[in-house]
Amino acid sequence: MDRSTVTPVEILYRWQAGNRPIAPDFDPLAFWELADDLRSRAFGITPDSVVDVVRSKTDLFFSILGELHTFPLKSTVFLETLWNLWLPLAMQLSTTKQSLNRPLIQGILGGQGTGKTTLCQVLRLILGKLGYSTVSLSLDDLYKTYADRQQLQKADPRLIWRGPPGTHDIDLGIAVLDKLRGSLTDNLAAGDNPKSDALKPDLINKNIEIPRFDKSAYGGAGDRSQPEIISGADIVLFEGWFVGVNPVVDAKLNEFLATAPFPIFTESDCQFARDMNAKLHDYLPLWNRLDRLMVLYPQDYRISQVWRNQAEREMMAAGKSGMSEAEINRFVEYFWKALHPELFIKSMLEGDRVDLVIEILDDRTVGKICRAIDLKLSD
Repeated sequence: MDRSTVTPVEILYRWQAGNRPIAPDFDPLAFWELADDLRSRAFGITPDSVVDVVRSKTDLFFSILGELHTFPLKSTVFLETLWNLWLPLAMQLSTTKQSLNRPLIQGILGGQGTGKTTLCQVLRLILGKLGYSTVSLSLDDLYKTYADRQQLQKADPRLIWRGPPGTHDIDLGIAVLDKLRGSLTDNLAAGDNPKSDALKPDLINKNIEIPRFDKSAYGGAGDRSQPEIISGADIVLFEGWFVGVNPVVDAKLNEFLATAPFPIFTESDCQFARDMNAKLHDYLPLWNRLDRLMVLYPQDYRISQVWRNQAEREMMAAGKSGMSEAEINRFVEYFWKALHPELFIKSMLEGDRVDLVIEILDDRTVGKICRAIDLKLSD
């Protein structure tokens, strides 16, 4: 084979098949890194650093080669996604963590079906190879108990499902993130100061309860389950459908609602949207614990309804119970009525809070990878 005609993807496939890197492999890969200007800026790759980046990514690629079969996502673009997104993102988190003297809290914002869970699973595997302990926390894990949500629904019958702002235990989330942020710092302080009270065994080995939520409890209404017990983590991946989302000013919200965006039709729908926007103020202390925030941004937010229907059909084909298409549509539209993606996600991208944007195409593959300030919203 003429090495000069080998594409970067073919190089990755050869490596996956067991071939070791050779010198001619690196120039095409370096060119590939710089060819996408948005992606290279997102990960801080420059002509001066690209050779070192490719070498580092190559070493990391081979460190996980024997575990690629355990990755939760398999597709025709698996290796491209690994090379262009997962590896450099893990390296970026590693670099950011090294600049802190405490655990890193990475927020991940994405709607239904955008791949938040998959991304967290992949990052945990790769970061483990880099020597970091990682824990995933979902906004879902912070739901109020079933009993508390029953009382909440009596007070506000519009809260027919869990999910919208107001259905979470914000104080619990703040307490958990604060414990995680301080977990390794306490241990480090103990090593620096032998006389410190932090040396006490109950502080050094202090366990942290990570809340978990069982969505199948109470016939699908869900309730708290047994927490996961950990001693700390270097990196926390905190994901959810409105993690990090800030309230928008009333004038902007009312201007948006005046266009009657689907599925917001009635004045009561508009009032629900206003009330949910107001509830976001309560979450700001929780969002203030985030060190970084990335957005999984679907090319068209409406595709999440299609994805949810596909997933439900697959579950039912496997013999599990599921919702009908009409029930799923109502469920998804309920979330859009609470916090409409066309307003809230775009408002986040136009602000200065988001560090990284990952575009999700209709086939669930990755499109643009860029900094928020470089994203040009054409629609």
